[in-house]
Amino acid sequence: MPNDSSLTYAPATLAIRTGHNRSPEGEHSEPIFASSSYVFKNAAEAAARFSGEQPGNVYSRFTNPTVQIFEQRLAALEGGEACIATASGMSAILAVCLGLLQHGAHIVASQAIFGTTNILFNKYLTRFGITNTQVNLSDYTAWEAAIKPETRLLFLETPSNPLTEMVDIKRIATIAHAHNCLLVVDNCFCTPALQRPLTLGADLVVHSATKYLDGQGRCMGGAVVGDKRRVGEEIYGVLRTTGPTMSPFNAWVFLKGLETLNIRMQAHSSQALTLAHWLEQQSVVQQVFYPGLESHPQHYLVGTQQQDGGGILSFKVKGGQGTAWTVIDATKMLSITANLGDVKTTITHPATTTHGRLTPQERAVAGIDEGLIRIAVGLEAIQDIQRDLEYGLKQIS
Repeated sequence: MPNDSSLTYAPATLAIRTGHNRSPEGEHSEPIFASSSYVFKNAAEAAARFSGEQPGNVYSRFTNPTVQIFEQRLAALEGGEACIATASGMSAILAVCLGLLQHGAHIVASQAIFGTTNILFNKYLTRFGITNTQVNLSDYTAWEAAIKPETRLLFLETPSNPLTEMVDIKRIATIAHAHNCLLVVDNCFCTPALQRPLTLGADLVVHSATKYLDGQGRCMGGAVVGDKRRVGEEIYGVLRTTGPTMSPFNAWVFLKGLETLNIRMQAHSSQALTLAHWLEQQSVVQQVFYPGLESHPQHYLVGTQQQDGGGILSFKVKGGQGTAWTVIDATKMLSITANLGDVKTTITHPATTTHGRLTPQERAVAGIDEGLIRIAVGLEAIQDIQRDLEYGLKQIS
């Protein structure tokens, strides 16, 4: 990018140009710095780098030029001051908790969070004296009522996984800040191409870069975006010490993914809306969950807070697990996998995969019905996706 603070660039440009300062080799594409360590000019420079008095590379557990390009680019897209890249989305969430919470702290979280996030909060953080209360995502009164004197942060996903429930981020941010709490938003489903929580009042954004930021299901990674103090110092300190590090190769892959993020998210959203309308017309489908549908309870947030509906939808069929498995198993092209955000359409049964480690009671609270099927709509021809689903739907019609 030109080093001119008077210039402003659109997100599509930021996703392609931010962060790359060409080396003396004059490379056009971002290089992969496959080095674990770095050489210093002398002992004094080494000491200054290790102490933090002088900026620069020290050790690739916490400083790597390729990873830093990804961090700068994602921070620019989200509108944040700093970004820390991690080994996975879950390690990003853990780094936030370890960096910002102490023994006795309390979290208010949505009931509609990823199953593994739920386990992190309820099984592992509780061992260190960090408790949580979970509330209905769109019940604003419940959010406020759950806050205690020891509450330090509010955590949510919008849209939620897998029911695509949404919440007004500005309204939740107001509640959080009125009680001196931080708001953390998992922006995995939308990415900054469709939603920018920091501009709506959130304090931190977390990502599983494994999903749409990559876009082709190749690498694992995560990220935290926010201000320089919390992210650039406190959460960065967790990364430096505990080492949930993103590899340079993975960072390079994510950089290539960011270059096409805007156009991919537009295409995913268009495909998903078409498929959602088609599913609503199928007699064996009880209900379709997709933000772009007018039947969605929070549809009013699409076009304002969230620029489009995104690529994830779910639908419910009668008959529970057996019927849902029949539909899934009859598909010939769709990939039966719990990952999402890929150009290949994926299909899964949340109750026995992404949310399978939850108790039946926890799944019921989260609204995860045994007959629920989740689809991450890819970029194949939409008629081929519909035909593939039709094989299964005919089996139960």
